[in-house]
Amino acid sequence: MPKDGMKICAVIPAAGQGSRLGTTTPKILTRLSADHTVWSILQAKLAPLVDHTHLVLSPDGAKLFPPLPPDTSFSIQQNPTGMGDAIFGARAAWAEFDAILIVWGDQVFVSGDTLRRSVAGLTVERQLVLPVTRMATPYVEYVFDGPKLIKVLQTREGDQTKANGYSDVGTFLLSTPGLAECWDSYLAQAARGGTTREINFLPFLPFLSAAGWTVTALEVSDPTEARGINTPEDLVFFQSLYKSTP
Repeated sequence: MPKDGMKICAVIPAAGQGSRLGTTTPKILTRLSADHTVWSILQAKLAPLVDHTHLVLSPDGAKLFPPLPPDTSFSIQQNPTGMGDAIFGARAAWAEFDAILIVWGDQVFVSGDTLRRSVAGLTVERQLVLPVTRMATPYVEYVFDGPKLIKVLQTREGDQTKANGYSDVGTFLLSTPGLAECWDSYLAQAARGGTTREINFLPFLPFLSAAGWTVTALEVSDPTEARGINTPEDLVFFQSLYKSTP
């Protein structure tokens, strides 16, 4: 459970569809075995660590979602305008908590150990706990200068990443005091992505570092934790891991 009376809300942006997977259901409801969906696996990992879970769903996804437990809520992202919009559009759901634990809605293989280490690593206000892992060819690369996070490179926006660079595992723990105000300040000067034309969430993290927030990088040894479910190959891979035993 959260330590020292600290209240944590898990936030899962999950408005993505499964179109690239060849399915008609939201990715978070993708079935990995007869007994497990992405949602059921994430829920089981998060429940012991947080006080509340908030899902951000698409309008169609909300209609398909099963009944939620009492400690879980949801809001709707009407248009797929990026993760930052999903997270901060739901600020009313998490503003009264001490911290938010953001987990992407397809990040099924993030480990319970990584989540526990993240919660344990939050020790001060204005802090970001960022689990990272070395990737042979990172899709996203985090560039540090000592304790400062100075840049996030994104291949989807045309950036060039380097081999064996640090990538995230789709998990971010942030203290909430002042966080929404920082996002509003970021929006006032943020550039849109060169390809997506979105105001991306990830460049917000170096913005926080430059604004004096403490960035605590936690190294994750298994790069599989960074793998989401984005392609049919990803889906086959995770279904092989979660296949029910006879």
